[in-house]
Amino acid sequence: MAILVDDAVWPAHGRLWAHLVSDSSVDELHAFAAQHDIPRRAFDLDHYDVPADALERLVAGGAEHVGGKELARRLIASGLRVPARDRIDRGAHRP
Repeated sequence: MAILVDDAVWPAHGRLWAHLVSDSSVDELHAFAAQHDIPRRAFDLDHYDVPADALERLVAGGAEHVGGKELARRLIASGLRVPARDRIDRGAHRP
């Protein structure tokens, strides 16, 4: 069981954004995000969008820093990944 965060490479709203996921439980993900002051509105069906300036404190708080491909691989393996085709129907947002 791990909380994972990748590199902040996604530009939006004048900032770079990373993804924060759990490889075992959405409940674990929500609890970790709440403990680290990541607002629930940043949740996007299977991950949180987190700003680059949050990465250091998330890693210090126990998140494992991984590359984007590793994060995606582990999220898919967990069974928690929401496929892109399902995102539109479920009201996903972007940062």
